[in-house]
Amino acid sequence: MTDRALVVVRAGALTTVQDRGRPGYAHLGVPRSGALDGPATRLVNRLVGNPLEAAVLETTVNGCAVRPRSSVTVAVGGAPCPVTVDGRPVAWGAPVRVPSGALLDVGTVVSGVRSYVAVSGGIAVDPVLGSRSTDLLSGLGPARLADGMVLPLGTPDGIHARVDVAPQPAPPTELVLRVTLGPRDDWFTPEAVRTFTSGTYRVSSASNRIGLRTEGPALERALPGELPSEGMVLGAVQVPPEGGPVVFLADHPTTGGYPVIGVVCAQDLAAAAQAAPGTPARFVRTRSRLRPERGAGNRATSRNGPAPAHRP
Repeated sequence: MTDRALVVVRAGALTTVQDRGRPGYAHLGVPRSGALDGPATRLVNRLVGNPLEAAVLETTVNGCAVRPRSSVTVAVGGAPCPVTVDGRPVAWGAPVRVPSGALLDVGTVVSGVRSYVAVSGGIAVDPVLGSRSTDLLSGLGPARLADGMVLPLGTPDGIHARVDVAPQPAPPTELVLRVTLGPRDDWFTPEAVRTFTSGTYRVSSASNRIGLRTEGPALERALPGELPSEGMVLGAVQVPPEGGPVVFLADHPTTGGYPVIGVVCAQDLAAAAQAAPGTPARFVRTRSRLRPERGAGNRATSRNGPAPAHRP
Protein backbone atom coordinates (compact mmCIF):
# COMPACT_ATOMS: atom_id res chain seq x y z
CA MET A 1 0.00 0.00 0.00
CA THR A 2 1.59 3.29 -1.13
CA ASP A 3 1.58 6.40 1.01
CA ARG A 4 1.24 8.54 -2.14
CA ALA A 5 -2.56 8.47 -2.16
CA LEU A 6 -5.73 10.29 -1.16
CA VAL A 7 -8.56 8.60 0.73
CA VAL A 8 -11.98 9.97 -0.20
CA VAL A 9 -13.90 10.77 2.99
CA ARG A 10 -16.76 12.74 1.38
CA ALA A 11 -17.25 12.40 -2.36
CA GLY A 12 -19.71 15.27 -2.77
CA ALA A 13 -22.54 15.59 -5.27
CA LEU A 14 -20.35 14.95 -8.31
CA THR A 15 -16.57 14.88 -8.09
CA THR A 16 -14.53 13.50 -10.96
CA VAL A 17 -10.90 13.22 -12.02
CA GLN A 18 -10.12 15.52 -14.96
CA ASP A 19 -7.17 16.65 -17.03
CA ARG A 20 -6.88 18.12 -20.54
CA GLY A 21 -8.99 15.32 -21.98
CA ARG A 22 -8.49 12.89 -24.84
CA PRO A 23 -8.64 14.84 -28.12
CA GLY A 24 -8.27 13.10 -31.47
CA TYR A 25 -10.74 10.25 -31.06
CA ALA A 26 -13.98 11.84 -32.26
CA HIS A 27 -13.87 9.67 -35.40
CA LEU A 28 -14.19 6.68 -33.05
CA GLY A 29 -17.13 8.22 -31.20
CA VAL A 30 -15.03 9.20 -28.15
CA PRO A 31 -15.65 12.69 -26.73
CA ARG A 32 -12.73 14.87 -25.70
CA SER A 33 -13.94 15.19 -22.10
CA GLY A 34 -11.51 16.94 -19.71
CA ALA A 35 -11.94 19.75 -17.18
CA LEU A 36 -14.76 22.16 -18.04
CA ASP A 37 -12.89 25.18 -16.66
CA GLY A 38 -9.48 24.87 -18.33
CA PRO A 39 -7.96 28.12 -17.00
CA ALA A 40 -8.82 27.21 -13.40
CA THR A 41 -7.32 23.74 -13.85
CA ARG A 42 -4.08 25.09 -15.28
CA LEU A 43 -3.76 27.68 -12.51
CA VAL A 44 -4.18 25.27 -9.58
CA ASN A 45 -1.66 22.92 -11.18
CA ARG A 46 0.85 25.75 -11.47
CA LEU A 47 0.29 26.69 -7.83
CA VAL A 48 1.35 23.24 -6.61
CA GLY A 49 4.20 22.81 -9.10
CA ASN A 50 2.46 20.27 -11.34
CA PRO A 51 2.72 20.11 -15.13
CA LEU A 52 -0.32 21.75 -16.72
CA GLU A 53 -1.56 18.37 -17.98
CA ALA A 54 -1.67 16.80 -14.49
CA ALA A 55 -5.02 15.39 -13.39
CA VAL A 56 -7.02 17.25 -10.73
CA LEU A 57 -10.35 16.82 -8.95
CA GLU A 58 -13.37 18.67 -10.38
CA THR A 59 -16.10 19.13 -7.76
CA THR A 60 -19.70 20.20 -8.32
CA VAL A 61 -21.43 22.68 -5.96
CA ASN A 62 -20.78 21.06 -2.55
CA GLY A 63 -17.11 20.09 -2.87
CA CYS A 64 -15.50 17.01 -1.34
CA ALA A 65 -13.26 15.93 1.54
CA VAL A 66 -10.08 13.84 1.25
CA ARG A 67 -7.33 12.61 3.58
CA PRO A 68 -3.77 12.28 2.20
CA ARG A 69 -1.60 9.38 3.38
CA SER A 70 1.49 11.58 3.11
CA SER A 71 2.17 15.29 3.36
CA VAL A 72 1.05 17.09 0.16
CA THR A 73 0.65 20.59 -1.25
CA VAL A 74 -2.81 21.41 -2.56
CA ALA A 75 -4.50 24.36 -4.23
CA VAL A 76 -8.22 24.94 -4.72
CA GLY A 77 -9.53 27.23 -7.46
CA GLY A 78 -12.40 27.70 -9.89
CA ALA A 79 -15.64 28.44 -8.02
CA PRO A 80 -14.88 30.20 -4.70
CA CYS A 81 -15.55 28.05 -1.63
CA PRO A 82 -14.40 27.64 1.98
CA VAL A 83 -11.39 25.33 2.45
CA THR A 84 -10.34 23.81 5.77
CA VAL A 85 -7.61 21.47 7.02
CA ASP A 86 -8.71 19.55 10.11
CA GLY A 87 -11.40 22.18 10.61
CA ARG A 88 -9.01 25.14 10.39
CA PRO A 89 -9.70 27.64 7.56
CA VAL A 90 -6.93 27.86 4.96
CA ALA A 91 -6.46 29.88 1.80
CA TRP A 92 -8.48 29.36 -1.37
CA GLY A 93 -6.57 30.10 -4.61
CA ALA A 94 -3.14 29.57 -3.02
CA PRO A 95 -0.83 26.61 -2.26
CA VAL A 96 -1.54 25.00 1.11
CA ARG A 97 0.45 22.28 2.89
CA VAL A 98 -1.73 19.39 4.15
CA PRO A 99 0.00 17.04 6.64
CA SER A 100 -0.27 13.28 6.37
CA GLY A 101 -3.59 12.09 7.79
CA ALA A 102 -5.16 15.56 7.97
CA LEU A 103 -8.64 16.13 6.53
CA LEU A 104 -8.82 18.54 3.60
CA ASP A 105 -12.42 19.73 3.23
CA VAL A 106 -13.47 21.67 0.14
CA GLY A 107 -16.82 23.23 1.00
CA THR A 108 -19.93 24.37 -0.84
CA VAL A 109 -19.36 27.04 -3.47
CA VAL A 110 -20.08 30.65 -2.59
CA SER A 111 -20.74 31.36 -6.26
CA GLY A 112 -20.25 29.45 -9.49
CA VAL A 113 -20.55 25.68 -9.88
CA ARG A 114 -17.23 23.82 -10.09
CA SER A 115 -14.15 23.97 -7.88
CA TYR A 116 -10.80 22.38 -8.80
CA VAL A 117 -8.41 20.65 -6.41
CA ALA A 118 -4.79 20.14 -7.50
CA VAL A 119 -2.50 17.94 -5.41
CA SER A 120 1.29 17.91 -5.74
CA GLY A 121 2.19 15.01 -8.03
CA GLY A 122 -1.26 14.95 -9.64
CA ILE A 123 -4.00 12.32 -9.42
CA ALA A 124 -2.30 9.24 -10.89
CA VAL A 125 -5.19 6.93 -11.82
CA ASP A 126 -4.54 4.77 -14.87
CA PRO A 127 -4.95 6.71 -18.14
CA VAL A 128 -7.40 5.59 -20.82
CA LEU A 129 -6.57 6.64 -24.39
CA GLY A 130 -3.92 8.96 -23.00
CA SER A 131 -6.13 10.76 -20.47
CA ARG A 132 -7.14 10.31 -16.84
CA SER A 133 -10.42 12.19 -17.35
CA THR A 134 -13.76 10.79 -16.29
CA ASP A 135 -16.16 10.86 -19.26
CA LEU A 136 -19.73 10.71 -17.99
CA LEU A 137 -21.19 10.16 -21.47
CA SER A 138 -19.07 7.25 -22.71
CA GLY A 139 -18.07 5.83 -19.33
CA LEU A 140 -14.35 5.99 -20.12
CA GLY A 141 -11.81 6.86 -17.46
CA PRO A 142 -12.08 6.44 -13.68
CA ALA A 143 -15.42 6.26 -11.92
CA ARG A 144 -16.80 9.35 -10.25
CA LEU A 145 -15.56 9.64 -6.68
CA ALA A 146 -17.27 7.58 -3.97
CA ASP A 147 -16.75 7.56 -0.21
CA GLY A 148 -13.86 5.28 0.74
CA MET A 149 -12.20 5.35 -2.67
CA VAL A 150 -8.39 5.55 -2.71
CA LEU A 151 -6.78 7.72 -5.39
CA PRO A 152 -3.08 7.21 -6.16
CA LEU A 153 -0.85 10.27 -6.45
CA GLY A 154 2.17 10.86 -8.66
CA THR A 155 5.59 11.95 -7.47
CA PRO A 156 6.04 15.75 -7.31
CA ASP A 157 8.58 17.00 -9.84
CA GLY A 158 8.27 20.76 -9.41
CA ILE A 159 8.28 23.59 -6.89
CA HIS A 160 4.97 25.20 -6.04
CA ALA A 161 4.45 28.86 -6.90
CA ARG A 162 5.64 31.28 -4.24
CA VAL A 163 2.54 33.45 -4.05
CA ASP A 164 0.12 34.52 -1.35
CA VAL A 165 -2.92 34.43 -3.64
CA ALA A 166 -3.59 34.02 -7.37
CA PRO A 167 -6.29 36.23 -8.98
CA GLN A 168 -9.04 34.29 -10.72
CA PRO A 169 -12.09 35.51 -12.64
CA ALA A 170 -15.32 35.54 -10.67
CA PRO A 171 -18.14 33.25 -11.85
CA PRO A 172 -20.43 35.15 -14.21
CA THR A 173 -23.46 37.05 -12.97
CA GLU A 174 -24.44 37.27 -16.65
CA LEU A 175 -23.16 34.72 -19.17
CA VAL A 176 -22.20 36.33 -22.49
CA LEU A 177 -21.34 33.78 -25.16
CA ARG A 178 -19.84 34.90 -28.46
CA VAL A 179 -21.23 32.72 -31.22
CA THR A 180 -20.48 32.13 -34.88
CA LEU A 181 -23.67 31.36 -36.78
CA GLY A 182 -23.95 28.11 -38.73
CA PRO A 183 -23.67 25.64 -40.13
CA ARG A 184 -27.45 25.05 -39.86
CA ASP A 185 -28.83 28.49 -39.01
CA ASP A 186 -30.77 28.31 -42.29
CA TRP A 187 -32.95 25.65 -40.64
CA PHE A 188 -34.47 28.47 -38.56
CA THR A 189 -36.65 31.43 -39.48
CA PRO A 190 -34.97 34.86 -39.72
CA GLU A 191 -37.00 35.88 -36.66
CA ALA A 192 -35.63 32.91 -34.71
CA VAL A 193 -32.05 33.80 -35.62
CA ARG A 194 -32.64 37.38 -34.46
CA THR A 195 -34.17 36.09 -31.22
CA PHE A 196 -31.19 33.79 -30.67
CA THR A 197 -28.69 36.63 -30.98
CA SER A 198 -30.69 39.31 -29.16
CA GLY A 199 -32.89 37.55 -26.60
CA THR A 200 -32.07 36.72 -22.99
CA TYR A 201 -31.99 33.14 -21.76
CA ARG A 202 -31.33 31.59 -18.37
CA VAL A 203 -29.10 28.68 -17.47
CA SER A 204 -31.21 25.61 -16.73
CA SER A 205 -30.75 23.39 -13.69
CA ALA A 206 -30.74 20.46 -16.15
CA SER A 207 -27.27 21.49 -17.35
CA ASN A 208 -24.39 19.05 -16.87
CA ARG A 209 -20.94 18.18 -18.24
CA ILE A 210 -22.51 17.17 -21.55
CA GLY A 211 -24.28 20.42 -22.26
CA LEU A 212 -25.37 23.77 -20.86
CA ARG A 213 -29.15 23.88 -21.31
CA THR A 214 -30.99 27.16 -21.48
CA GLU A 215 -34.51 28.36 -20.75
CA GLY A 216 -36.08 31.18 -22.75
CA PRO A 217 -37.69 31.98 -26.09
CA ALA A 218 -38.07 28.94 -28.35
CA LEU A 219 -36.44 29.10 -31.78
CA GLU A 220 -38.84 28.37 -34.62
CA ARG A 221 -37.71 26.09 -37.43
CA ALA A 222 -37.96 27.11 -41.07
CA LEU A 223 -37.51 23.50 -42.23
CA PRO A 224 -39.42 20.44 -40.98
CA GLY A 225 -37.99 17.05 -40.08
CA GLU A 226 -34.55 16.18 -38.77
CA LEU A 227 -31.04 16.07 -40.17
CA PRO A 228 -29.08 12.86 -40.57
CA SER A 229 -26.58 12.66 -37.72
CA GLU A 230 -23.47 14.75 -38.36
CA GLY A 231 -20.31 15.61 -36.48
CA MET A 232 -20.53 17.81 -33.38
CA VAL A 233 -17.80 20.04 -31.96
CA LEU A 234 -17.13 21.55 -28.56
CA GLY A 235 -19.28 24.67 -28.17
CA ALA A 236 -21.85 23.64 -30.78
CA VAL A 237 -25.29 25.12 -30.02
CA GLN A 238 -27.78 22.41 -30.85
CA VAL A 239 -31.51 23.16 -30.88
CA PRO A 240 -33.86 20.26 -30.00
CA PRO A 241 -37.50 20.30 -31.23
CA GLU A 242 -38.70 22.19 -28.14
CA GLY A 243 -36.57 25.12 -29.32
CA GLY A 244 -34.22 25.77 -26.37
CA PRO A 245 -30.50 26.16 -27.29
CA VAL A 246 -28.09 23.62 -25.74
CA VAL A 247 -24.35 24.45 -25.67
CA PHE A 248 -22.22 21.31 -25.96
CA LEU A 249 -19.52 21.03 -23.28
CA ALA A 250 -16.61 18.63 -22.74
CA ASP A 251 -18.56 15.34 -22.52
CA HIS A 252 -20.70 16.13 -25.57
CA PRO A 253 -21.58 13.41 -28.10
CA THR A 254 -19.48 13.35 -31.25
CA THR A 255 -22.54 13.23 -33.53
CA GLY A 256 -26.07 14.59 -33.39
CA GLY A 257 -29.15 15.01 -35.52
CA TYR A 258 -30.58 18.29 -34.27
CA PRO A 259 -29.53 21.40 -36.23
CA VAL A 260 -26.62 23.47 -34.91
CA ILE A 261 -27.53 27.15 -35.12
CA GLY A 262 -24.05 28.32 -34.11
CA VAL A 263 -20.82 27.53 -32.28
CA VAL A 264 -19.68 29.33 -29.12
CA CYS A 265 -16.17 30.78 -29.00
CA ALA A 266 -13.90 28.33 -27.14
CA GLN A 267 -12.60 31.08 -24.83
CA ASP A 268 -16.12 31.58 -23.44
CA LEU A 269 -16.73 27.98 -22.40
CA ALA A 270 -14.91 28.26 -19.05
CA ALA A 271 -17.46 30.87 -17.97
CA ALA A 272 -20.25 28.54 -19.14
CA ALA A 273 -18.83 25.87 -16.82
CA GLN A 274 -19.23 28.24 -13.87
CA ALA A 275 -22.67 29.66 -14.70
CA ALA A 276 -25.07 28.61 -11.96
CA PRO A 277 -28.71 27.72 -12.73
CA GLY A 278 -30.76 30.88 -13.21
CA THR A 279 -27.83 32.93 -14.51
CA PRO A 280 -28.94 35.20 -17.40
CA ALA A 281 -27.32 34.18 -20.68
CA ARG A 282 -26.94 35.98 -24.00
CA PHE A 283 -25.59 34.81 -27.35
CA VAL A 284 -23.68 37.58 -29.14
CA ARG A 285 -23.17 37.08 -32.87
CA THR A 286 -19.71 37.40 -34.40
CA ARG A 287 -19.20 38.56 -37.98
CA SER A 288 -18.14 35.23 -39.49
CA ARG A 289 -20.43 32.34 -40.33
CA LEU A 290 -19.87 28.59 -40.45
CA ARG A 291 -21.05 26.80 -43.57
CA PRO A 292 -21.97 23.16 -44.15
CA GLU A 293 -19.34 20.94 -45.68
CA ARG A 294 -19.36 21.27 -49.47
CA GLY A 295 -21.83 18.92 -51.05
CA ALA A 296 -23.57 18.08 -47.77
CA GLY A 297 -26.72 20.13 -48.32
CA ASN A 298 -29.62 20.44 -45.92
CA ARG A 299 -31.27 17.30 -47.24
CA ALA A 300 -28.16 15.18 -47.68
CA THR A 301 -27.91 11.76 -46.10
CA SER A 302 -24.79 10.24 -44.62
CA ARG A 303 -22.86 7.46 -46.34
CA ASN A 304 -24.58 4.92 -44.12
CA GLY A 305 -28.00 6.55 -44.34
CA PRO A 306 -29.82 8.65 -41.72
CA ALA A 307 -28.95 8.02 -38.08
CA PRO A 308 -31.27 8.70 -35.16
CA ALA A 309 -31.15 12.18 -33.69
CA HIS A 310 -29.28 12.49 -30.40
CA ARG A 311 -30.93 14.01 -27.36
CA PRO A 312 -28.24 15.29 -24.98
